[in-house]
Order: sequence, then structure tokens, then C-alpha cells
Amino acid sequence: MKINLRVPKFRELPILLVLAAIAVIITAANPSFATFENLLALFKGNLTLSIMSMGMLLVILTGGIDVSVASVITAVTFITGNCLLHFTSNLFIVFLVSSLAGMVMGYINGFFIARLKIPPIVTTLGTMSVIQGLVLYITGGTWITELPDSFIDFGRAAVFTITMKNGRVIGFPVQGFILTGVIILTWFILRYTVMGRGIYAIGGNLESAERMGFKSNHILAFVYSYEGFLIGLAAVSHTSIMRQVDPNAFLGFEMQVIAAVVLGGASTLGGVGSVLGTLLGVAIFCVINNGLILMKIPTFWQKIVVGIIIIGSIAVDMAQKQRAERKQIRVDVEQL
Repeated sequence: MKINLRVPKFRELPILLVLAAIAVIITAANPSFATFENLLALFKGNLTLSIMSMGMLLVILTGGIDVSVASVITAVTFITGNCLLHFTSNLFIVFLVSSLAGMVMGYINGFFIARLKIPPIVTTLGTMSVIQGLVLYITGGTWITELPDSFIDFGRAAVFTITMKNGRVIGFPVQGFILTGVIILTWFILRYTVMGRGIYAIGGNLESAERMGFKSNHILAFVYSYEGFLIGLAAVSHTSIMRQVDPNAFLGFEMQVIAAVVLGGASTLGGVGSVLGTLLGVAIFCVINNGLILMKIPTFWQKIVVGIIIIGSIAVDMAQKQRAERKQIRVDVEQL
């Protein structure tokens, strides 16, 4: 009796192996990297990046790009701070206001891209500049501090606490549940909904997707609005962790978000990418940055690494696309 054993495909395996290799190298150079305390701090410090990467994943899957995310989250954090200071400290209302604010800004991007057919890079560059200018004009670059005690307590809250040998108590941050919900929701949308299939379809081939009945205008409007919604959640999470609002906290942050998604295997040409891959990409990006700090390597190397990641990933995408086109041309010629 012959038995065929099939090994299930795991597209993210190479990314996981890269992550493991980087972690081993950094741990060998500085054993403190692999401590539970450092890994938990790494997780908490990159919750904002993780949440925003889920939104950027959907944008890149459609073949688009959004360089306005840093400006949007800066604006939403100021809305969050002012809401807490002048209106209410009710968490539900704060999350609602911030999410709606992010959705409105995201929908504006989606409207220009979907309805007016302005390229995503041009649209988001424009909205980035406008939002930056408005935030600077309205706030004058001032910080927001002295947030309500109830909100600060929320930011400090943790579950599954552990007492370390040095007496310090650490635990899983409550904001981690927000990230968990975002991951599940994003995975469900992409895996089990018509909208998710449409996102992959228009990223693969816009014309073919429209012939199949997918309405690209609606899909693009949803994608950028959903990204804005997640930015709103990220803004509240970030503010609760930092317990203040800094107008310069997100300078250049859009490159980190894009690099993390691309590192996770998402194609900048659209149509290829996954939630798991993006999470692994975020992990690689965070581990590299943390490793550079632990090994006392100058921080400017972080920007160099980000640039290399983006350029290298785009180069690989273009090479794969050209190889596929040459293969298709060869097949067509042979059929003739």
C-alpha cells in the first residue's frame, strides 16, 4: 500500500527562518535580547506599528501606497488628547471619536484615489502635507500632557503579571488585546469576505477584477477608510502607553510601516501578502532595530536598513514580474 504524504505549504516559512536567524545572531551578541522582559518591552513598544501595518497591508494588496499615515496618526493623537482634556475621559467615546477621525481622513484619500483616479503616491503625499500643515498651525507644535488619571491607569494596565527576580512586576499590556482584535478582524476580512477577495483581485489585475464584477471604487474607499479606522485605534493605544502627545513622535514613521509590510512578503505591485507574513515582517523590523540598539550600533543605521529593505523588496518584485512576463510571452509564441 502506497501512502502519499503531502507537506502543507507555508509561504511565510522563509520569513520565519530569517526572523529566527536574526534573533539567534543578536542573542549571541547580547544575551539580554532573549530575556522575557526585553521581548515584552519590544512587543509593547511596537504595538502601534503592528496595528498600522494591518491597515497598510490592505493598501499594498490593492497595489497602492500610503505615505500619509504618519501625519494622520499625529493628527488623531492630538484629537485624542484634546478629547481627553476638554470633553470626556470615557474610553468608549475616546476610541469612537479617534476611530471616526481616522476613518474620515482615510476616506478622503480613498475618494481621491478611487473617484478622481489620482495615483495613491500623489494623493497621499498631498494629504500628508496638508495634514502636517494643519496640525502645526492648530497646535503650534505644543505637547499635550496631564491626561486624566483614569486614562493613564488604562495605559498602565496589564494582565498575566509576573514578578521578576529584581522585584519588578511586568505583564501583558492591555493594549495587546486591541492588536489581537485588529489581527483577527483583518484576517477575517481577507479570508472570508467578498471584500477581501476583491482586494486581492484588484491588486492582481484591476481590469480583470472589474470584469469579474468587483467594484474597484467601493473596494478602494473601504481599504483607505479601514486603514484610517485602524490608525484611530493605534492613536489611542499609543497615547495611553506614552501618556502624552508629542507632535514629533511619528516623523518618518510611514517608512517603518511600509518596510514592515514589505518585509512580510507583501508585493509592492499588489495582490500578494498575508496577515501572518505582515506580523512576521513587523517582528523582523523590530528585532533588527532592537538588536542595533543592544549592540550599540548608531541609530542612523536604522534608516539605512529601512531604505535597503524597501529598495531591495521593490527590486525583487520587479524582477519577478519581468520574469513572469517573459515566460508568458514565450508561451504565447510557442502556441502560435
